Amino acid sequence: MSKLLLLPNLLDEELPYEPFLPASVPQAVASLHGIIAESEKAARRYLRRFLPHEIFSKMPIALLNEHVAELDELLAPIEQGQIWGLISDAGLPCVADPGADLVWRARQKGIAVQTFVGPSSILMALQLSGLCGQRFTFHGYLPREGIELEKRIKELEKQSHGHTQIWIEAPYRSAKMLAALLAALQPTTRLSVAVQLTTPHERIASAPVAKWKPFPIEKEPAVFLLDSHP
Repeated sequence: MSKLLLLPNLLDEELPYEPFLPASVPQAVASLHGIIAESEKAARRYLRRFLPHEIFSKMPIALLNEHVAELDELLAPIEQGQIWGLISDAGLPCVADPGADLVWRARQKGIAVQTFVGPSSILMALQLSGLCGQRFTFHGYLPREGIELEKRIKELEKQSHGHTQIWIEAPYRSAKMLAALLAALQPTTRLSVAVQLTTPHERIASAPVAKWKPFPIEKEPAVFLLDSHP
């Protein structure tokens, strides 16, 4: 049966996949006719975990990123009866990546879509933070410029009364983001930072800004969360 499979990926490609991905994923990958990814390099790395070289090296790869708009072309092989997978560079497809538009288009065309359990840094950070998990919003990336960033931080703080605000940052900017937060937020605002989730270097800190302790961050992937507890 033709379908689009939403396949989970690791948060750190150096880790073994067995502790983090369900046993159904290798079976699903073995059924693929092709895979859709943000880059060919990421797709080959993913396939190599599950398939022999003579198979993964020949599997068709289609790219879906901010430069690709022809969604119907990506879905055409599935409409012809094939099974294709969709992956993100890390974590779950369609969450903080361009896959959502493809899934929407697939549903409009009546294509079957199947998803799998897997790691999500956003949800894992929320679980580990201790902040409000009943009402939360994910914002992707915040502005980079100092003035615009400070303005946005203060806007999120005003919106965070019992409503957790979540975002991510490029690894090389994580330390600057934390410094900006500590400078802009009110002392009573609750801040949480989760770094390198699922890896041996995983670290999480949660505290009111006034009680925040030194928390060194190198060039590491991090998730930032805040709320002003009612």
